Amino acid sequence: MTLTILIVGGYGTFGGRLALLLAEQAELTLIIAGRSESKAADFITTLPQGAEKVPLAFDRAEVSEAVLRQIGCDIVVDASGPFQTYGEDPYRLVRASIAAGCDYLDLADSSDFVRDIVPFDDAAQAAGVFVLSGVSSFPVLTAAVLRVLSAGMTEVHTMTGGIAPSPHAGIGGNVIAAIMSYAGQPISVVRDGTPATAYALTQTRRYTIAPPGHLPLWNTRFSLVDVPDLTLIPAAVPGLKSAWMGAGTRPEFLHQALNGLSWLVRLKLVKSLSALAPLVFQVQKYVRWGEHRGGMFVELRGATEAGPTTRSWHLAAEGSDGPLIPSMAVEAIVLKILAGQSPKPGARTALKALELADYAKVFAGRSLVMGLRDDTAERAQQLYRRVAGDAWSRLPPAVRQMHEGRGRRIVRGRASITTGSSPLAGLMRRAMGFPEANADVAVSVQFDEHDGVETWTRNFGGERFSSVQAAGTGRNERLIVERFGPVRVALAVVITDGRLNLVIRSWSLFGLPMPRWLGPTSTAFEYEADGRFHFDVAMGHPLAGAIVHYRGWLEPEMQKAQPGPAAPLDRV
Repeated sequence: MTLTILIVGGYGTFGGRLALLLAEQAELTLIIAGRSESKAADFITTLPQGAEKVPLAFDRAEVSEAVLRQIGCDIVVDASGPFQTYGEDPYRLVRASIAAGCDYLDLADSSDFVRDIVPFDDAAQAAGVFVLSGVSSFPVLTAAVLRVLSAGMTEVHTMTGGIAPSPHAGIGGNVIAAIMSYAGQPISVVRDGTPATAYALTQTRRYTIAPPGHLPLWNTRFSLVDVPDLTLIPAAVPGLKSAWMGAGTRPEFLHQALNGLSWLVRLKLVKSLSALAPLVFQVQKYVRWGEHRGGMFVELRGATEAGPTTRSWHLAAEGSDGPLIPSMAVEAIVLKILAGQSPKPGARTALKALELADYAKVFAGRSLVMGLRDDTAERAQQLYRRVAGDAWSRLPPAVRQMHEGRGRRIVRGRASITTGSSPLAGLMRRAMGFPEANADVAVSVQFDEHDGVETWTRNFGGERFSSVQAAGTGRNERLIVERFGPVRVALAVVITDGRLNLVIRSWSLFGLPMPRWLGPTSTAFEYEADGRFHFDVAMGHPLAGAIVHYRGWLEPEMQKAQPGPAAPLDRV
């Protein structure tokens, strides 16, 4: 099968990313359409080889059946927008596509636009074409996730979700224009099963996106946005009483500023923020810092036969792969069509167009990690298993056993210790109670667990030091917070290749948050070798250099471990 696809807005933010996703498919002809044919031609030179690519000057405001027939496309994809401001005739391209016998997809994020596609159903069926609106993360990916999360639930009550783009991703001008057009304006939502009104970007929530076993994103501020999910999903999911969807843009101080400006609109002190769209677009192009990572989450609260439950789905996107996600729904549908699985004729929202398994196929090979959490079940687990989620099963038995058990436990083994040579490192080591250098020393660790809080007392040949560990809350949600005297360190549990890695995410001194660049550094991991639990911990500081490095093995006391030399440090 071969297909000719007209991408309207083909060199724009989402259209350009869609073209990149499809560029290597030799069965396709991609018509890259926009107001400037020369810009379309220049953009084509940046795409990989594979599909045939044709530049085209195109104005959607002047489209007609005759124009589309002359182009000769099989599928029309509207990736331009902003759909909230399409004017008096927002469905001109839809009607022209149906009349010309072209299938139609769009990446609309406007609740009204997506909802009102349904009246074209009869015409689309008569023409034998499919018309799918809202083919993007909201609501296609959200709906696919909900079908997985709700499996086995007897009741579904509330859904909360959000998308957090990387601050380095670059938000297109049309996207910003759409956001500014509805900021502070009334939007339709469903609360307690009843239609209601909310005001965009004036409601906020914080959430930590944390796929099990993967490095979580920073705890993020999300603000309510106008997306189709707010009304379409409660209508499509029986029993769902409310839905809330947000965007978590960064840096956070700009996000907070937009919240404040949105309140001016809500209070009717300002009519609209649309005039600020060009300024916001320029600012976000240059004010970019923080990790080049993004993500998405969906949380569902409901009940099973066992009682109330909360489940969540998490997606983390590394680097430049994250910005591709909104265009991947169209990619997945096109690939299914090439495989002989075309959507049925008719016009409808894209809520049921894809399943999570379809997304898994287009995610494969990219730096995209997703996973599920049963938050209710995790709360009953012990500390490390609770934070790791279902990634816990990927750890070898000796590592899992070391973190399981209640009350008091003692484990024993051997270790080797090296220390930093700077005076400041020595001062820090003594202040924290870390042990001194020793090539081979007996070591024991006493674990005291009570109500989810663990006290670890380490004994290296008579030199003792303790720390207290507990599940983080607030901005340290889904992290382990370890306290050494006045220092608190928030640690992520990252599981790779059978190793449990502890990664420092933040720290505080006497309860005051401190700059990360001024804080301790650490490489800490646990693994199994020869059936034993092994540990390797290296602590340092930017000003002091290496402070202490200890590594060795441990076994539960009841196994009466035989003495043996610690692994040499040159094997790190």
